[in-house]
Amino acid sequence: MVSREPQITQNIDWVTLMLYMACVLMGWLNVYAAVYSPETQTGLFDLSTNAGKQLMWIGTTALLIIAILVINYRFWDTFAFVIYGITILSLLLVLVAGTNINGSRSWFKLGAFSIQPAEFAKLGTALALARYLDYPNVNLTKLKDQLWCAGIIALPAVLIIASNETGSMLVFASFIIMLYREGLPGIYPLIAIVVVTLFILTLIVPKLYLFIAILALGILIFFMTPRYQRSVQNVMVIGIAALSMILIVAGVDFFVNDVLQPHQQNRIKVLINPAADPLGAGWNVTQAKIAIGSGRLQGKGFLEGTQTKFDFVPEQSTDFIFCTIGEEHGFIGSMIVVSLFIFLLCRIVLLAEKQRTRFARVYGYSLAGIIFFHIMINIGMTIGLMPVIGIPLPFFSYGGSSLWSFSILLFIFLKLDSRRVGMFAR
Repeated sequence: MVSREPQITQNIDWVTLMLYMACVLMGWLNVYAAVYSPETQTGLFDLSTNAGKQLMWIGTTALLIIAILVINYRFWDTFAFVIYGITILSLLLVLVAGTNINGSRSWFKLGAFSIQPAEFAKLGTALALARYLDYPNVNLTKLKDQLWCAGIIALPAVLIIASNETGSMLVFASFIIMLYREGLPGIYPLIAIVVVTLFILTLIVPKLYLFIAILALGILIFFMTPRYQRSVQNVMVIGIAALSMILIVAGVDFFVNDVLQPHQQNRIKVLINPAADPLGAGWNVTQAKIAIGSGRLQGKGFLEGTQTKFDFVPEQSTDFIFCTIGEEHGFIGSMIVVSLFIFLLCRIVLLAEKQRTRFARVYGYSLAGIIFFHIMINIGMTIGLMPVIGIPLPFFSYGGSSLWSFSILLFIFLKLDSRRVGMFAR
């Protein structure tokens, strides 16, 4: 389905495009810095290194972008569920025919390159949610519609965790940002925040103190409630909420010790106390913080990072690419990168709010949520504020699957937005 209106391709938001190009260029240079060796002095275009391979991925990404801009914008709406179905099929297939890399059977091996279907599942899910919520009479205050959305999100998430790719599965929690914008009752995000908070507190505070605090909070809420609102129903709600919180606290040990796998348990322990196993599970986080801290204000300079050169930080060009940024460009360089991401997210949200169709708005907010979650987790884990769950930094980390999926996600939205701009121009 090729667009018969070529002028639509001229209405791309150039601010977002420039931000994207800046991210990709800086990402490529930092991938090169992460794999650069003073002994061999490999060049930027050496295809035997990650930097050279990343350049190839950038070239193929440019072809994908051109294809997206040429295809009629209606394609994504019309075939949203088809694309979703294809991603589900790929997640099923990888469980059978996938290659095990670092303990995760979530990759298709294609010669020297690997493709991870989980990265593209986010795209399929975003399109499917946008298509479903675009149906007339769909209202997220209705339980039926909430369950349908939950099912659309849960299906790929379950398949991804079945392939032992926990990090990619957690990214699907980002869709709650979009759902809340589209009318999901605030009680659901509140419950999620409370559960996460209690989980973290249980790991660092004795349970008895938490039980006392929960009971005290329940009693305080009861006495602060006006007398005319102290109905039996309200008292029961307060009681059920307090009991639920107590059960969550009591069940954390079971979840950590009997549900999580050993390597996941170690990541939780390292998050609470990185010094507990500095030469084992805590090695990545400890070395990452040393690398970033050693950059100080201005950094050591491009290609001058010692932590990077001597491979102290594993996965430097992928999950821990931010360490290279922090070490070689310091606090100033790190803040430039963070600011770049903030501007990109703000621009996406601004464009999403301007959309004339619910499909485009939902998709835009899904895109913003996915990118935000990746940035928060990736940077957070390198500075010890988040557990190490192995998800890439958008447009910066080495990898074709990551670059392809984020670029496709972004440029589908820009194509949808170009249609809105084109309609105003007539």
